[in-house]
Amino acid sequence: MKLYFFRKILLKMVKVNNLVLFLASIALLLLSSILIVIVENDTFPTLFDGFWWVMTTVTTVGYGDYSPISAGGRLIAMFLYIFGIGLIGIVIGKVVDSLAIYRKKRLEGDIVYKDQGHFVIIGWSQKTEFAVKEMLDTHEDCEIVLIDQLPEAPMLSENIHYIKGDAGDHNTLEKANITKAKAVLIFADDQMTSNQMIDGKTLLIASSVENLAPGVHTIVEVMEEKHINNFKHAQVDEFIVSSETISSLAVRAAFRKGVSGIYGQLLKRSVGEDLFYIPTRSEWRTYRDAFQNLLSEGATLIADRNDLAINRKLEEPIPDNAELYAVCDKATYDAILSKGGQS
Repeated sequence: MKLYFFRKILLKMVKVNNLVLFLASIALLLLSSILIVIVENDTFPTLFDGFWWVMTTVTTVGYGDYSPISAGGRLIAMFLYIFGIGLIGIVIGKVVDSLAIYRKKRLEGDIVYKDQGHFVIIGWSQKTEFAVKEMLDTHEDCEIVLIDQLPEAPMLSENIHYIKGDAGDHNTLEKANITKAKAVLIFADDQMTSNQMIDGKTLLIASSVENLAPGVHTIVEVMEEKHINNFKHAQVDEFIVSSETISSLAVRAAFRKGVSGIYGQLLKRSVGEDLFYIPTRSEWRTYRDAFQNLLSEGATLIADRNDLAINRKLEEPIPDNAELYAVCDKATYDAILSKGGQS
């Protein structure tokens, strides 16, 4: 009968609201600490001594350095044996369960991302995996949110998150906090066979992204260049024509052996020279000023945005909205930033 009574109490405690259970545990610990000091002040001269004994008791550690000797003190100890240990055990169990549930939700993509300044990548494939690794090579602490409909996260870490759902659905995009993202990358669905269907699906997702977050920079992989006009109506910022880019590079490599290595090095940050954005400096009036200054620091200025004709307009003034790009290694780039300010 007694065992049934205690079991019923424990079952009711398990169902209690987590906040109520937590507050009740704190109250039990504090009240027991105060009572044991009042009842047995000789054995427990300070509140900290009482709290130490209560904690070692309810956690079943029991060092034995303190123990009550009076009847009142032992009654408090018996109360802690019966109720305190059970209550703290339930609290610890709930904490462990909560962590397990959170990990399961992260793995299954059932989360809501609340930070900002992150990168959202839509569509998982081998290209996406390469993109994630490249982003982490560029900025190892950047936050990345992956969106796909896989049953479990294809990749997870402290700063890589997964959200399962239809990327064309506003609810899924809102879970990724897409309005506060730094950029959105939309990769084509390689599992579909028709380029028209692939670009159609990508366009639907891009339209949903632009409708919900028009101010966020959006990059889209397009299978056929003739479809780009449709994406322009959706206010997409940048396009990467997948098949034509690969074909063009293959043809260039066929006519000139080794040229693909140059493109590959510029596209991959892990080795050799790289393409970097260079913040303009107040002392640079013309492109020549920037070109010669950067050259003396070990970098070669090659473009303003997508304009590669810098060497033919060196005497022209640099516009206020210029975005300069130079080729150099990472160490040189870091030195340039330290001299000319942060990007």
